[in-house]
Amino acid sequence: MTGFSLANLLRAEAQAGIGSSSKAIINVHLDGGPPHMDMIDLKPDAPVEIRGEFQPISSKVSGIQICELLPRMAAHADQFALIRSLTGSAGAHNAFQCQSGFRKKDMLSVGGRPALGSVIAKLESTARDLAPPFVDIMQGRGLVRNSARPGFLGPSYQPFRPDLSDLFERQLEKGMQGELKRLGTDHQVSLKLNPALSLQRLENRTTLLSKLDTIRRKVDSSGMMDAMDRFSQQAVSILTSGRLADAMDLSQEDPATLARYSPASQNDVTKFTTSDGPDAVKKFLIARRLVQAGVRCVSISISDFDTHRNNFERLRQLLPIVDHGLSALVTDLQERGMLDDVTIVAWGEFGRTPRINSKNGGRDHWPRVGPAILAGGGLQTGQVIGKTDRTASTVVQRPVHYKDVFATLYHTLGIDPHAVTLTDPHGRPQYLLDEGKPLAELI
Repeated sequence: MTGFSLANLLRAEAQAGIGSSSKAIINVHLDGGPPHMDMIDLKPDAPVEIRGEFQPISSKVSGIQICELLPRMAAHADQFALIRSLTGSAGAHNAFQCQSGFRKKDMLSVGGRPALGSVIAKLESTARDLAPPFVDIMQGRGLVRNSARPGFLGPSYQPFRPDLSDLFERQLEKGMQGELKRLGTDHQVSLKLNPALSLQRLENRTTLLSKLDTIRRKVDSSGMMDAMDRFSQQAVSILTSGRLADAMDLSQEDPATLARYSPASQNDVTKFTTSDGPDAVKKFLIARRLVQAGVRCVSISISDFDTHRNNFERLRQLLPIVDHGLSALVTDLQERGMLDDVTIVAWGEFGRTPRINSKNGGRDHWPRVGPAILAGGGLQTGQVIGKTDRTASTVVQRPVHYKDVFATLYHTLGIDPHAVTLTDPHGRPQYLLDEGKPLAELI
């Protein structure tokens, strides 16, 4: 479905001056829509119903101030690029734009646009890989409305979704529980083989199924059989190698490193059952371990930023998790010599209203502008991009579209999204992006 092979990818990386096939993306979805004016774009001089309860603090970089609940990020501000002018939101409660740059309806008639991780899987993965190229461990909002999906590339390139239920408890709202149930029982994959199924029996069953499917594959013009056969082969390789399971086994991590990702308990804040707790910081550690195991794109989520009610109480629980997780991840990658190879992006589906709703003390949906945070990938960090007006209501300088961020992410991978094409089900070439430019300030 594409003429862009692994050899082409490596050649493109070399031409871009990257010269490494270990480039990776860690995509952090701030599930629900993060409030920009309470995180990285505070307006202390705005009216009280706009500015809220938090104060700005100075950072390591002169002239850059962020929320008082992000002290670790402030101390490492030279490692972050803060985008205060993210625009183009579809206003939808899913992570699809944060996974692809596109709106959900784009090319929906042929399956929709693929997520970046699925594109990477298409460009370079094989059925013999010991680690999947794309791992999705987003847990919020019914797996964030199945946003990390392969689109028109088909099921062969869907993300690998390991079951994290025993590691992180994230209770979904009642409406989301029904949505998750409708996804079925196979939306996540156990990392353990059935004890009654030996490796030899598994290999024999896979071979037998392949032979039995030969006739059906020949008469299947849609290619679905080939796709499922390939995915099954890859799943067997992944599970039997143990590499992915080892990466997610935190008992194998150095205790000192584990302690770095273990924040103090939040005894002094209100607990919200639909929000992540302090243990969620370890999602960032799992992401690093997955990249070390060979995964090229990891998606995680921190929930729940859907703060229509109790905005400030919720943020007192959530922002320290984001602060601790991002700063620990950046420091960890830097000490391991991995930071230039791994690009981190943290963002959500939209921002939140500048004005606090008086009834519930919350902030509502605000698609006009939102925040994004980038780090690593050899980017020029330690700066702010974009500017909003005095109430954080609208962009007044340097609007940045989701597709501009994706063009930047592809650039860090050594891929020109306006030169590389994928062939859709109708046989037509589709560029990875139809618009958007890498952010010149960062590259």
